[in-house]
Amino acid sequence: MPDINTAAPLLVFAPLLLVAAGLLVATMLPMHREPARLAVAGGVGLVLLGYLHWRLGSTIPWGASGPALAFALACLAVELFAIFDAIILYAALARRTNRSAEADAHEARLRTRPEAEWPAVDMLIATYNEPLDVLEKTILGARALDWPSLNVWVADDGRRPWLRDYCAAKGVGYITRPDNAHAKAGNINHALGVTSAPYVAVLDADFVPQTGFLTRTMGFFEDPGIGIVQIPHAFYNHDPLQSNLALRDALPDDQRFFFEAIMPGRDGWDAAFCCGSNSITRRTAFEAAGGGLPTGSITEDMLLTLALLRQGFITRYLNEPLAFGLAPESLAAFFVQRARWAQGAMQILFLKEGPLGPNLRLRHRIFFLPTAWASQCLMLITSLIAPLVFLFLDVPPLVNVTAEAAIFHLVPMVLATVGGIVVLGGGRYYPLAAQVLGTFQSFRLLPVIVQTLIKPHGHAFKVTPKGADAAGGGYERGLLATFAAIALATFAGLIINALPDWRIVAQGALVPMVAFWCGLNIITLFLAAMLCLQMPALRAEERFASDEQVVLRRRGSDLVHTGRAIDISVSGIALRADGVAAGEAVLVNLAGVGSLPGTVMRVGRGETPMVGIAFAPDDSPERDRLITRLFTRRQNSELLRVPLWQASKALFSRIWSAEMALKPQAAAAVPAALPPPPEKLPAMTRVIPPQRRPSARNTQEKLMA
Repeated sequence: MPDINTAAPLLVFAPLLLVAAGLLVATMLPMHREPARLAVAGGVGLVLLGYLHWRLGSTIPWGASGPALAFALACLAVELFAIFDAIILYAALARRTNRSAEADAHEARLRTRPEAEWPAVDMLIATYNEPLDVLEKTILGARALDWPSLNVWVADDGRRPWLRDYCAAKGVGYITRPDNAHAKAGNINHALGVTSAPYVAVLDADFVPQTGFLTRTMGFFEDPGIGIVQIPHAFYNHDPLQSNLALRDALPDDQRFFFEAIMPGRDGWDAAFCCGSNSITRRTAFEAAGGGLPTGSITEDMLLTLALLRQGFITRYLNEPLAFGLAPESLAAFFVQRARWAQGAMQILFLKEGPLGPNLRLRHRIFFLPTAWASQCLMLITSLIAPLVFLFLDVPPLVNVTAEAAIFHLVPMVLATVGGIVVLGGGRYYPLAAQVLGTFQSFRLLPVIVQTLIKPHGHAFKVTPKGADAAGGGYERGLLATFAAIALATFAGLIINALPDWRIVAQGALVPMVAFWCGLNIITLFLAAMLCLQMPALRAEERFASDEQVVLRRRGSDLVHTGRAIDISVSGIALRADGVAAGEAVLVNLAGVGSLPGTVMRVGRGETPMVGIAFAPDDSPERDRLITRLFTRRQNSELLRVPLWQASKALFSRIWSAEMALKPQAAAAVPAALPPPPEKLPAMTRVIPPQRRPSARNTQEKLMA
């Protein structure tokens, strides 16, 4: 091979051009077919092998000693760790499944059977401290499911009288227990002991099932080897990345890549896992696993999957959004959730029931290793710190590297690895967004991971705050200071080494290459710092776009006005109408809902002004029908899809955009329909059975009446 440092420019850029051409060709291949995905993964593997040959043979000072060798080996170890996890990711993406056609066949077969032959299902809604504005949507959504033999149970570890009364009023079962042993896992296990249906669906308190949740999933249990059917977590609100960077319509939520690319890939290896909510489990599978959820880890769902794999049951994954919940509504809630996931993932390494325990296939051991949490944190933090060590101490992470060598070896590897994930991920992976969010969370999660590795057990289960309990506002002061300090140090290091009289780096020719690296880091840090600034909630309730005719009538009057809806929420409606004035009490008639009492809060200007009406928060059948219509029928499988270039452009625009300076008006709080008193039930087991449900068909007809 000729000397890259003296080679012609065309030769230096040849690998980069070949990789770019390969990725362009890959976008034209039928990625829904496994051979095409294997070809992409194989091409990336070849590029990676060439890079590792250069990396191990030319960039490590094997004959040196002291800090130079130690730092180079540390950076190499982190990089090899990240490559190991990248290989696992590529293996998953190469076998991505699509089970929708199977679900169609199962549902068609189910519809041919009399409803009396449909198996009974217990729907468990696990709750601890979630407020009514969250719980009511889930409870009413569960009641509206298209399934004849369904028992809806609320398993309340908060032992709240107001929730008991609400369940009784809505005709759903209510269960409590004397204590809170083993947190959510213990709560569900106790509920399993007082219910009896052959199938058990589990919902977190904030996930609202769509009407077809069971008809699309239950057919998979025709295969006796299926223990769990899992569907994705989808959200009807915006996560902190979308909200704090003003990217609500420019970027999907950060969990789309996992649920729409990684989980279908794991399903191809029979390595999908239960995600806590939005799952249905065969009761005999629970019994085979010891009678319920394992309690050795705070991520009991993943541990349950491993327990079932050892008993011959697999988890089947259907990539259809059939339940919508709340993404973390504040930075505090976000970190509570991610810290719990990271802790639980690390805990299972120390359990006999975990991936290193007996009686598990090799592929399952590999796929259930929780190394991705640590590798991402280490890699992202190292990528920020390594340039600083080089700029201020002249200790490089790689030796014998020139700009030409980096272009020939390093850049093609990065492009191939990232580009391959973009192609195999089917448009669900956004590299810059992943870099920003990963950087943002790594500094908080790495200490949690290290602490858990040192002390695996004894960590309390923390419930992610939801609804009114997760109010936004404020900012992450410590993270913001950390990102600002690293960015300023990076900038200072570049300035110092750009001046010949102050330069610390001996190889001045490397400064431009390091400057490019540092420039990317500064952009990432700037966006991560902006993410630390929590944007206040725009509204008390999520709004859904609408374009339907609305009939308005003043209360106490027969005068009727018609308007056209703009958007609707549980707490109010915006529409275009005339003939009403601010402060008037009105009745709003919506098709399939009925008449909702409300007050005109504002009236705009124009020929047909925009009118804002706040609904009265009274508990009523009309309010129930509104919630059911908004949250169980208005969602569809077409979640936000944004081209990579458009999302990247939107992210970059946040650097200089003035939109972030706008101060959103916080919505007026709407009181809950049933304000919960502070007292709790006595510490005893309470089981109040649900009322007998009418036929699913009759239920739907009544709701649409």
